[in-house]
Parts: sequence; structure tokens; C-alpha cells
Amino acid sequence: MSTETVVTLPEDLKAALDRRAPNPPERNDLIAAALRAYFAWPRPGEDSSDLAVINAHSDELNAEAEDALSYQVPR
Repeated sequence: MSTETVVTLPEDLKAALDRRAPNPPERNDLIAAALRAYFAWPRPGEDSSDLAVINAHSDELNAEAEDALSYQVPR
């Protein structure tokens, strides 16, 4: 589900957005992805326990991901 929102941007940022995502669906996807990435990081005072757990086990998680990727068959 989506909702329409009006956002005011500086002219230079709007021009860059138009170059990178010239049609509305691309623009919507790009802005949604940017906001998701921004909101994924906790602000000072917010609970960052999940991020702390991920960071504490990052080597192990990366090794597991590399192992899983090694089973992929090349196309």
C-alpha cells in the first residue's frame, strides 16, 4: 500500500533526482529506498540492540552468506 506525499526539494536535488529517475515510478522507488536506508540506522537514544547484535556477529554472518553464495550455479 502506498500513499501520495508532497515533498519540497532544493532545485539542485530535484534536478539530480530527475536525472537519476526520470519517470515517476522510478522516482518513487528511489525515494522509498533512500528513506528505508536512512531509517534503518537508529538515532541517538533509540534502541540499537539489533544493530549491536548484528555487528557483534558480522564475521560469522558474512562467512555464512559467502558459504550460501558458493552453492549458486552460474548461469
